[in-house]
Amino acid sequence: MNIGLFGFGVVGRGVYDIVRAREDMTVTKVLCLEDICLPDAQSDVQAVQDYTQIVNDPEIDTVVEAIGGVHPAFEMVKAAMEAGKNVVTSNKALVCSCYDELLSLAKNMGVSLRCTAAVGGGIGWLSELERARRVQSFTQLWGIMNGTCNYILDNMTRKGLDYGDVLKQAQALGYAEANPATDVEGTDTWHKIILSSNVAFGVTVDKRSVPAAGISRITAADVENFKAHGLVCKLIGTSKKIDGRHHIYVQPTLFAEGEMEAAVPMNYNLITFVGETSERMSFYGQGAGRYPTAYNVVQDLVDVKEGKGFYAPYGPAVQADNSEKLRYYVRGDWNGAAEETWGDAVVTAPVAVNEMHAWLKDNPDAFIAAIR
Repeated sequence: MNIGLFGFGVVGRGVYDIVRAREDMTVTKVLCLEDICLPDAQSDVQAVQDYTQIVNDPEIDTVVEAIGGVHPAFEMVKAAMEAGKNVVTSNKALVCSCYDELLSLAKNMGVSLRCTAAVGGGIGWLSELERARRVQSFTQLWGIMNGTCNYILDNMTRKGLDYGDVLKQAQALGYAEANPATDVEGTDTWHKIILSSNVAFGVTVDKRSVPAAGISRITAADVENFKAHGLVCKLIGTSKKIDGRHHIYVQPTLFAEGEMEAAVPMNYNLITFVGETSERMSFYGQGAGRYPTAYNVVQDLVDVKEGKGFYAPYGPAVQADNSEKLRYYVRGDWNGAAEETWGDAVVTAPVAVNEMHAWLKDNPDAFIAAIR
């Protein structure tokens, strides 16, 4: 296998390092958008600054996209597929945002598309869904899918720190970007739960129907409220199929202290499915990082060599219904039915998920957390 590598950042360098130790695949060209010297480069590895030098190389059969973001990654991947090259990526934003186009291209051009590391980094979550769906259907999926948010919430819970202080720590350690909005507002988890839903249920979810609430409004006082009631807050992506209707959303969620999710530390992920045969199965590990992520990229390269395509067939379009009713912790100007008062917050009577997220959109300074 001859590989062209788009990007030489954290993940790209990890893939490069792992592939160099193998005899069945070779990185022959690396797209470096900046002037970077390849470390310990073999004489036959060429750094290029024009992606068409990879796309138009007839010796390269597979491209690894490690640039991130939607554009120009999509244009590069599209050109590679149209040139008859397989594509492996860890870019959840790309695959989620361009799902229709990418699966159609892969089918029409007869090439493979794999993206195992896009959800859960080193866990191999999408591959586990792929294996499981061969013998059973799913009733629900949920999980901690963003290491940045889990790092923040874990440190707030264990150390009693304010959100802003922990965010600064996360940024200093490289767990959070200078602009952390994609993580803390739930967008990263939103991409991942939509992609997971598409694979698990064999559908194409209308992204506009999936709401997301993040953690940027949480306070140390909220966390103390949760502790007083034996609860721990995590940011959770959820996807359920109930009576033929899909319920898909991202929101802070409260777990009892003894539950598995409550104990997940630092920047780790824990993702779960419930299958009709297997019942609950949970997968735990590093959700990001150079080598955990690169590990599953290279696993995908091996799968491509063995002829594997995407994880599930392209499925029919569905909208998230989200009429499921949950109780919520709400700190804000809530005027609906409430069952309890916790300090300056309330616990609501059961309210539909779509109604709560519509209320939050009109009250952006509020904080909500569903109670499992």
